[in-house]
Amino acid sequence: MSVGARPSGTAVRPVVVLLGVLALAVNLRAALAAYPPLLETARADLRISSGAAGLVQAGAVLMMAVGSFVGPRLGTRFGRKHALGAAVGVVGVGSLVRGWPTLPALIGGSVLVGLGIGVAGVLLTGVVKAHLGTRAGAATGGYVVAMMVGATVASAVAVPLAVALGGWSFSLAVWAVPAVLAVAVWAPIAHRAGRARAEASAQLPWRNRFARLVACYQAGTSLMFYGWLTWLAPYYESGGWSPERAGLLLAVWSVAQIPAALLAPAMAERHRRWRFWAGLTLACGLGGTVGALLLPEPPVVGPWLWAALMGIGVGAGFPLGLSVIAWRTPHGAASAATSGLALGVGYTVAGLGPLLMGVLIDITGGYAAAIGVLLAAGAVQAAAIWRIGDRPR
Repeated sequence: MSVGARPSGTAVRPVVVLLGVLALAVNLRAALAAYPPLLETARADLRISSGAAGLVQAGAVLMMAVGSFVGPRLGTRFGRKHALGAAVGVVGVGSLVRGWPTLPALIGGSVLVGLGIGVAGVLLTGVVKAHLGTRAGAATGGYVVAMMVGATVASAVAVPLAVALGGWSFSLAVWAVPAVLAVAVWAPIAHRAGRARAEASAQLPWRNRFARLVACYQAGTSLMFYGWLTWLAPYYESGGWSPERAGLLLAVWSVAQIPAALLAPAMAERHRRWRFWAGLTLACGLGGTVGALLLPEPPVVGPWLWAALMGIGVGAGFPLGLSVIAWRTPHGAASAATSGLALGVGYTVAGLGPLLMGVLIDITGGYAAAIGVLLAAGAVQAAAIWRIGDRPR
């Protein structure tokens, strides 16, 4: 099937598929983002160490890697669209399990949340390829923005919900509701769209050069995202900032990602210049990172400029990686398999990288070595961008 071909046998208009994809995508970061604002409260209530509380989130991210690796096989076995709905249902179940205020429930629910997100993220790429291939860049940017909006809302309302509902665990359980609603929206779409005929094997393409390059690219952008998500606020707090002001800086970082995620893939698609847009946005991210390291608080603009540049880099990085997979793979099964490899590697690095940064901070007594890890990740990403090149005409 060519990139612009319409899938055979589908009875669903592309705009309907897109709306269903957006509904599902809202759930692919929200449950994760709801936990960090409640981490200290949960830690105190459960009487666990800060390390154990932090490993709950790291475990969820590593389970996203597991889900990414197994997602293509599940899509082939049960059909991508049906498996996609089931994966978001697993996110809902995991959120509900976390409503029980015990450590086993928090760990078990987080494992389910991470697994469901990992499987769904891979299968979304295949669905976009099969049903929205003519506008893959715009569609990918759209659902990544939906993920970001879900995460932003979840982190903003986590504490107020805990106060209103009477506990941190109830606040986490709330995110079962949008997951169930999204599955309800998606189920009739999946039924009407049917199952694709005789798709190619869903084996992870470890021997494919392009797949390995995209895996390196996703590893770089994922480490830069989760590294700054974890350590941006503590970095400036170590310089004397209040937690409230550091949190506002993190909010600027988050908001800057949204227009970058929406516009960069669409511009790369329109002008057929993926390398240029991927390189430009990475340069923004690296510029902000170097600036924060060498001149943390420049006069006049302060660190707000650095945070915005970092946000542009990581905001565009993830959807650009998914877009180039949709453009370069011949059909939905190949897109799912390639994204499974890329996201699996990316989430593995994302789960371990911030822990490595924390160890370096403890060993060195400062942040320079930890930020150096992010610069190294950017270098790997830059090398992958150069070798991947532009979208074929």
